[in-house]
Amino acid sequence: MVKHRNIVETLEPYRPGKPISEVKRELGLTDVIKLASNENPLGCSPKAVEALIKWTQEASLYPDGNCTELRNALAKRFNLEPEQFLFGAGSDEILEMIAQTYINPGDTTITCWPSFSRYEAVTRIMDGTMIKVPLRKDYRFDLEGILKSITVNTRIIWLCNPNNPTGTIITAKEQKAFLEKVPREVLVVLDEAYYEYAHGRDYPESIELLEEYDNIIILRTFSKAYGLAGLRIGYAISHKETIELLNRVRGPFNVNAAAQAAALAALDDQEFVQRSVQTNEKGKRYLYQAFEEMGLEYIPTHTNFIMVNVEKNSADVFKALLQKGVIIRAGDIFDMDNWIRVTIGTPEQNRRFIEALKEVLG
Repeated sequence: MVKHRNIVETLEPYRPGKPISEVKRELGLTDVIKLASNENPLGCSPKAVEALIKWTQEASLYPDGNCTELRNALAKRFNLEPEQFLFGAGSDEILEMIAQTYINPGDTTITCWPSFSRYEAVTRIMDGTMIKVPLRKDYRFDLEGILKSITVNTRIIWLCNPNNPTGTIITAKEQKAFLEKVPREVLVVLDEAYYEYAHGRDYPESIELLEEYDNIIILRTFSKAYGLAGLRIGYAISHKETIELLNRVRGPFNVNAAAQAAALAALDDQEFVQRSVQTNEKGKRYLYQAFEEMGLEYIPTHTNFIMVNVEKNSADVFKALLQKGVIIRAGDIFDMDNWIRVTIGTPEQNRRFIEALKEVLG
């Protein structure tokens, strides 16, 4: 057998949410709803669907490796230069590019925990070490704790904002004060996958910070509010010099043409995005009220999911809900054993989840 790298044995494979088809087959169910992976319950923009149908006529052609049309559209939308954008198969691939570009063996990166697990995975794959600072008691990022953990070996700080799985945010004021204290030779990755659900109020408009800080990369995605999770397309925004470096490790045709076509059309349908956000806000209020009536602690969220303390083993609750055709996310993978994470769905899906949860909790 060919010898593999030792680090591979210590990595845990990513545990995705169970697909509906698998649950139906395993349990013999015909009606299953999935509220586990923070997908848009409204689907995607009709304009994106039309673009996909049209794209099928060009399926034999390689995609545009530079994502030119989408790059230009985003540059116009955010009043930036096209060279300030990089695209990947979801934010996950861009995280890998960042790690490949900046992490040497023995380097360290920092985040808070629980947060998005891929930060640690991409760090360790490059023979780096992840420092995980516990979240504060209010489930928010401990920025002071991160600052105290910076050493001469620190290369990257990962800030998930809003944070997955807690849904909490770092405010604009907090983020600005934090960046002022981070050494400029340390890269700060601002992962804003849920930006469309969170922006406004105290949430940062990080793009404005590019003029002042040359050590930040902003990540956003078309998977959440835009409803294109199945096509895998996300993007990074940074300085031209940073993007040029990342492009050196990027594969030549890493974003498929279907994803590019759908994303370009989806970007042009902001009405759909606003409808998605409004549906999410209504669902959020309904679930808050239901949890309060049930006497369950929950974490107020700035995303399209909620963490709720069910006061029982989360894996057991997950299995019991599965039997009722409701797929959620158990909190044990986040070291929050009595918590579950549920995606905010349509009104009908939210009601069904609450009914099932009441039965499971007795």
